[in-house]
Amino acid sequence: MDSGSALRVEKTTLKPVVRKTYVLDTNVLLHDPTAVTAFKQHHVVIPMTVLEELDHIKDRHDKTVSREARIAIQMIDKVVDNATPQQIQEGVGVPGTSLDGSPMGTLAIYPDQRMADNTAVPYLDDTQAQANDNRIINVALRLQAEHPNEFVCLVTKDINMRIKAKGSGLVHVEDYRRDRVLDDIDLLARGYEHIEGDFWSTISEVDTLREGDCTLHRIPRKSLPQAYPNMFLYDDQQFMAFVKRVEKEYVYLRCDSRDNLMNRRFWGLVPRNLEQAMAMSLLADDNVDMTVMTGPAGSGKTLLALAYGVHAILEQKRYSKLIVARSTPPLAEEIGFLPGTEEEKMAPWLAAFDDNLEILHGTDESCHGSISYVKERANIQFKSLNFMRGRSFNNAYIIIDEAQGLTQFQLKSVISRVGADSKIVVLGNLAQIDNKYISPLTSGLTYLVEKSKQYPHAGIMHVNGIVRSRLAAFAEENL
Repeated sequence: MDSGSALRVEKTTLKPVVRKTYVLDTNVLLHDPTAVTAFKQHHVVIPMTVLEELDHIKDRHDKTVSREARIAIQMIDKVVDNATPQQIQEGVGVPGTSLDGSPMGTLAIYPDQRMADNTAVPYLDDTQAQANDNRIINVALRLQAEHPNEFVCLVTKDINMRIKAKGSGLVHVEDYRRDRVLDDIDLLARGYEHIEGDFWSTISEVDTLREGDCTLHRIPRKSLPQAYPNMFLYDDQQFMAFVKRVEKEYVYLRCDSRDNLMNRRFWGLVPRNLEQAMAMSLLADDNVDMTVMTGPAGSGKTLLALAYGVHAILEQKRYSKLIVARSTPPLAEEIGFLPGTEEEKMAPWLAAFDDNLEILHGTDESCHGSISYVKERANIQFKSLNFMRGRSFNNAYIIIDEAQGLTQFQLKSVISRVGADSKIVVLGNLAQIDNKYISPLTSGLTYLVEKSKQYPHAGIMHVNGIVRSRLAAFAEENL
């Protein structure tokens, strides 16, 4: 090319974003009442059948699911409030769903009661026994037939409904993925990292400084790119350290010893493995307002949390009450039919805490007398999560058990109840989820671990090792 020739610059034309249509099932809106805002610039369709189901659910005795149904209805109402009937059927703009100047997403209500069998379009039986699921699938099938060149997708958390939809000829069927923070549960933060060999041999530079009565080692962030606050590090050479804080370019470590951790004691309880010792350190840390403990059944999560609570209230006088709560399976409606007070109604589901109090006082001369004394002196209160919303707990030590079956929305509403001078401990085993719409990847517990690990006042610990019995270990690993 000669020097006088003009330099041609070709413009790259960006392809417009393909607008997609998503048909939402009722369980998606119960799982996340704000789901109508989750699809950004795309078109969301809610069949009338879904609104009818939400209307029935909002009046249930189950405070959790009825509350979420009401919030979902209110979200939809905010979007379509001032729209005309024609606009509601065609699509109303959803505020806050525009990306980089693109048009905002739209929400439409589809009057599926008007649909009838059409030989040109697959149509599922709409008799009473199969009506609701099939009517929702029929909406997606009809939209797919009317717009053959567009992406039409049914979004549902019901596995069987996804199979039925695909078997009926629907090309695109998906689970709701907005709350999925990981692609593989094995990547879940554990609260500690084991470095093979000698840790210091992997560090190119280190500075030592004093902060108050604490000696910290400052190392480059690039040496520990996965570090987050309040995690532990240990190697094969007896090195043990705690990540005090993480900055943009540096990580600050506080060295510790395994002997110090293993010699910690709460209410007569001593750790039986390193994970328990690290968990006990997090529980006793004044800088940690929330500790999330995951791990298999029998690993000691509940026992550790309870022992520290009794220790902190009766010996340290740090809190005025100990609140124990969990969700009552399967839908929490059964609690209304049990006799007695809220505490008496919760007793069948919170028997595990009585069992752990027996472990802590099993060697006492009068075991039951000691347990009754501790319950009264420590002001132990048993609550159902369904009745905790709207309250505020100040100067309290709070244990949330069996959190693996809660959604991110449910956990958020509970944690937001924590008041001043309080600490909350969230426990769960992701291998024991009994909610049919939740998997380990979509559990609120998984979401909480990943979202809070960078928060400087939260601690994460996966307590490993089955200490309940050798039979429990066998069952967890092989059955």
